[in-house]
Amino acid sequence: MAVAGSYDALTKTPMGDQNSVFTVTPSADGTTFTGSNVGPLGSLEIENGKIDGNTLTWTMQMTVPMPLTLNATATIDGDTLTGTVNAGAFGDMPMTGTRKA
Repeated sequence: MAVAGSYDALTKTPMGDQNSVFTVTPSADGTTFTGSNVGPLGSLEIENGKIDGNTLTWTMQMTVPMPLTLNATATIDGDTLTGTVNAGAFGDMPMTGTRKA
């Protein structure tokens, strides 16, 4: 599966740059995915993960430092991930990543 794997990710947030490991585990039919985004503030489970070609969309429920639903979209091009995470009133935050070997 072209999008499967773990990515060393960086999200530029109002609290500064947040490094994480973003993991994508596609379903058998390749239309949905599960996974997590694990960083210094903890682990966020992927919810509602959808795959459309090389484009991923998902949500995450953040609890630290405050409860917030994050809506994300990313495109996978080879081993590169480029996308945005929307944090409601805090706006869009750029997310980039590189697939781990």
